Amino acid sequence: MKLPVIKHLTQFIADNDEDYVLETIETLESITEVSSIKEDEMDVIGELLSNLYGALEVNKSIKEGKSQKDALNEFMQRVMGSID
Repeated sequence: MKLPVIKHLTQFIADNDEDYVLETIETLESITEVSSIKEDEMDVIGELLSNLYGALEVNKSIKEGKSQKDALNEFMQRVMGSID
């Protein structure tokens, strides 16, 4: 996960609509079902998906009243805590 990408996607959601991100997730998940996808391509798709899902989580926190900065920080703390 890349915090700058999640931050950018969160702003994209605010400027446009969450549905674009949801549809992108559906598209990428569909692509993963293609049998000819190589491992490095799957890694890229996985990274994109994790950033998209992260942006949705941050957006949810913002909708609940948190500032973007606080929502991003809390999200990354959760992610880092799950890695340890």
